[in-house]
Amino acid sequence: MNASALPVLAAATIHTLPNGLRIVHQEMATPAVVVDVWVNAGASQEPQAWSGMAHFLEHMVFKGSQRVQPGEFDWAIDSQGGMTNAATSHDYAHFYITVAASALPQTLPYLADLLLGAAIPADEFVRERQVVLEEINQAHDDPDWVAYQKMCELLYGKHAYGRAVLGSPERLLERSPEEMRRFHQTHYQPQNMTVVVAGGIAWAPALSLIEQSFDRFPTPLPLSGDYPGACPAVIQQPLPTPTRQRQVIALPNIAQSRLSMAWLGPSIDNLEAAEGLDLISMLIGGSQLSRLVRELREERQLVQDVSSQFSLQADCSVLSLSIWLDPDRVETVETLVCDRIYDLSWQPITHKELARAKRLLLSDYTFATETPGQIAGLYGYYATIAEPTLALTYPQQIQMLTPDILQQISTQYLSPERYTAVVLNPEMNNPPV
Repeated sequence: MNASALPVLAAATIHTLPNGLRIVHQEMATPAVVVDVWVNAGASQEPQAWSGMAHFLEHMVFKGSQRVQPGEFDWAIDSQGGMTNAATSHDYAHFYITVAASALPQTLPYLADLLLGAAIPADEFVRERQVVLEEINQAHDDPDWVAYQKMCELLYGKHAYGRAVLGSPERLLERSPEEMRRFHQTHYQPQNMTVVVAGGIAWAPALSLIEQSFDRFPTPLPLSGDYPGACPAVIQQPLPTPTRQRQVIALPNIAQSRLSMAWLGPSIDNLEAAEGLDLISMLIGGSQLSRLVRELREERQLVQDVSSQFSLQADCSVLSLSIWLDPDRVETVETLVCDRIYDLSWQPITHKELARAKRLLLSDYTFATETPGQIAGLYGYYATIAEPTLALTYPQQIQMLTPDILQQISTQYLSPERYTAVVLNPEMNNPPV
């Protein structure tokens, strides 16, 4: 793929207000507009004793402010034919609305008021906590979540990434509305926020609406010290040195085994290596023609399915594999995967295979930047973990990766002696650990 054929995301307007609030604006030829507010207040910002607070607060934001009653925000969005949602991860919480551009002046003030002035009433806190506790119970009944969370615990150790974003019932039952208000007052501040606007609205009216709507931030609290009511400071533990780890878990009500394997990669600070792992992920398990899919599923018929995933976070990245197979084939397949991973460190990838993986990855990027919601999410994600402009450079960085560079990245990060494996087995077939 030559440079002229690379997918291009139009440059957005990026502006920071005097109070530190960052705005990213992308005008598009569409009647709809998305406003996506990203807050650097994910689970990594929680004191360990307050685990689950960030996600619980995501729920409580929608329970009203001093000026917006519970349910009023939903009515304001629904009555305009719009939609809204939110999500919390370790690195962020984000809240978005999708409405017709003409309806933004009537709806954006509601979203801003909830985010900046969340009341967190005690009665709603108790009721919504039961909703979150039920969400946790449902997660523990999901085999994929169980495998993922155990993988995180092993892979990240005592780092915050190793704790579940949902928290635990024990921790949540210890928390109070006042503590949540302190967390909100500390972290929901302009310097921790990025407001992304994408869709059918020009820059000048978008800026004016944001300045008018996001004008009442809570009085900030310090993170620690002797200040009464301060939010406890987070003491972040370092990521562990990767070693070979393996755990087998027996679960009822699953018909086949699931093998998850993961390798810890670099943080956002080493973007070239991280994007190299993204490309390697596509090459080994990201498509029907990828190496492991071809060999394990199509040729040898050892697995029902195999796929690879790449995740980039602020403090590290992860390349992982998810494999569905019969219990008696787990060890054989795990050994084969390790052999193929080792091949990457000494056997250069052919230019033909590399070109195909690049085409597929850049096609995925193109398809992921078509709608206002996708573009707002991409800019907001990079703005929270690094800088929003990184969303623009991805295609060029991928195209610059060579077989030699990928071989070096594989040698550094994908050693067969540095992976974490979690095996879910049907209960009756569970072998000893």
